[in-house]
Amino acid sequence: MKEQTVLICGGGIGGLAAALVLARQGYRVEVFEQSDVFREIGAGIQIGPNAFRMFEHLGLTRAIDHVAYYPGNLCMRDVRTGEVVTRVPVSATAQGTYGYPYGVIYRVDLHSVLLEACAAQPSVGLYTRAKLERFAQDADGVAVTLTDGRKFQGAALIGADGLWSAVRQDIVGDGAPRVSGHVAYRAVLPASEVPKHLFSPDVVLWGGEKTHLVHYPLRRGELFNLVAVFHSSLYEEGWNVFGDPHELHERFADAVGPVRELLGKIETWKMWVLCDREPVKNWSRGRVTLLGDAAHPMLQYLAQGACMAIEDAVVLGAALERAHGDFASAFLEYQRVRYLRTARVQLTARFYGDIYHASGVTRELRNQLFQSGTESAGFAGLKWLYEGVDPNSVFA
Repeated sequence: MKEQTVLICGGGIGGLAAALVLARQGYRVEVFEQSDVFREIGAGIQIGPNAFRMFEHLGLTRAIDHVAYYPGNLCMRDVRTGEVVTRVPVSATAQGTYGYPYGVIYRVDLHSVLLEACAAQPSVGLYTRAKLERFAQDADGVAVTLTDGRKFQGAALIGADGLWSAVRQDIVGDGAPRVSGHVAYRAVLPASEVPKHLFSPDVVLWGGEKTHLVHYPLRRGELFNLVAVFHSSLYEEGWNVFGDPHELHERFADAVGPVRELLGKIETWKMWVLCDREPVKNWSRGRVTLLGDAAHPMLQYLAQGACMAIEDAVVLGAALERAHGDFASAFLEYQRVRYLRTARVQLTARFYGDIYHASGVTRELRNQLFQSGTESAGFAGLKWLYEGVDPNSVFA
């Protein structure tokens, strides 16, 4: 029965994508965001062809195209020598192989596209300062109580509340996330402030021992995004705290000149501790399920966190259509067709982190293997990922 209400805990990319899918199917949707406003962090993210396929299902292709940037190449360099380890002509390869592009986007812009699409749906309610206190389900639905005492009743609850998901703890109960030992320092500059000899129109990754730097343009070349990742013992819970420039420069002290010069252009860095969780098979219980990082948080080394959340939303909607509104049945089917794919991404992301941060003989072997292959060989090895999912046939 489409007049039913679905409650979504979390107003990030995954939660809003799910809200949009369900609203277009005729459900009433209430989205709870614990922050004062619906917003995302100011950082760039890479978007694979698999996510662009989902944008098409969401009817957002034109809106995304307006704010995305499409690099010509993905390039990996050795941070100590500057040599090119591998270069993938991603613009031609992605479109030609998978029928969809490979892009980068300012996370704020992606979130804004989804937020505007949800706000245009009369059946979507958007609530701020709405932090989950508790929930309870029975045969008829789910009751949610927020920390300020507000109460809501729905036919189902979707936990899209991220790495530290409160909904997850009731379903999975696996405690705190796994701290990887890696931190990411992020910054975004106006492209006009980047000297010409340091600017690149490509996505460039400089890999080194327990370190790497990624940079690429954003907003059709108006901005320049930098992410420096390294192993650190300085752990702080949460995201978006100020980083220590001294520690950063110390970690990249043996980098080639252009890398050190580029890092020196940034005065203020925001730091994130990188965490994930072990893959799990069950993230649904009755009328409650998880989505995105709440279900399968992953390290950033495959650039797939947001992509997997968007896939989740589209597949979840398809599962509900097939189940004719039987939420418990739909959630189990959604989980069944998603858990192995998302687990593969979680574990492959860890492996890619080891490859990027290789040292000694492992580093030399990495460089040799990548340099001896064809330009598109590495990209072809991720066919299972980038070809995406077809929500109309994934349940077969």
